[in-house]
Amino acid sequence: MIMDSFFSALLQYAFLQTAVASALLASIGCGVMGTYVVVKRIAFLAGGIAHSVLGGMGAAVYFGFDPLQGALPAAVAAALLIGWVRLHWRAQEDTLISALWAIGMAIGVLFLAKAPGYQADLMSYLFGNILLVPRQSLWFMAALDLLLLSIVAAYHRQFLAVVFDEEFARLRGIPVNFHYLLLLVLVAVTVVLLIQVVGLILVLALLTLPAAVAGHYVHSLGRMMLIATLLGAAVSIVALALSYGPDLPAGPAIILLAGAVYVVSAIFRQVLDRWRTRAAARHGFQGTFRE
Repeated sequence: MIMDSFFSALLQYAFLQTAVASALLASIGCGVMGTYVVVKRIAFLAGGIAHSVLGGMGAAVYFGFDPLQGALPAAVAAALLIGWVRLHWRAQEDTLISALWAIGMAIGVLFLAKAPGYQADLMSYLFGNILLVPRQSLWFMAALDLLLLSIVAAYHRQFLAVVFDEEFARLRGIPVNFHYLLLLVLVAVTVVLLIQVVGLILVLALLTLPAAVAGHYVHSLGRMMLIATLLGAAVSIVALALSYGPDLPAGPAIILLAGAVYVVSAIFRQVLDRWRTRAAARHGFQGTFRE
């Protein structure tokens, strides 16, 4: 019943069509880059990048610009700085990234406190409001997706080497530091892509959960990207439909559904592995008995 009312409304209201389109566009970036984040195990770095973006958004609001105009350069700067910290300060990596995380948010709050007027739209950037995504932002999101896919297609082999074995990549003459920093910059672009859908606070979950679920069943990076993209799109649209009738915030609903899917998948995978182990043990015992 809820789904029926949502899809009937989808045919009538332009803002719902824009919301679904933005969910699909965001799922592309989150599926592709989320796979790298999960396999490389850099979710903490991605979180640092995401929360540092608030500084750039606050500065943009203070100087009278659109928050997204400050988000992209801030995200790229944070990615390069966090990447440099990881490459050169590994002994203190966690502490320094945590500090950058906190400093970025503090700068954003200070700018916003001095910005004229009440910034109601800022709450949608913090917690997401997919229903308020303006139609012109779809072109911006599509351009970011195109940029991501183009660079990934051009450097996929190098990214594979960096993600799975940095030392082997260095021995093959691949400039590991350059490609690692480039990978973090693409993660930063993805963070900006997801801001309007789920917000800065929840972006890390949508970036990692669909890819983590895909990783339960496939080990090919290409297949993981495809499954994570499709799963992210499905979760976003279903959560949007479920939250539409009761008038619930769509961003948190998307994350809750993604989290539920992940928990169910993790339990199912564990049960399946145990069943396979027991089946293999029984088969081996029977084979030994026959011999």
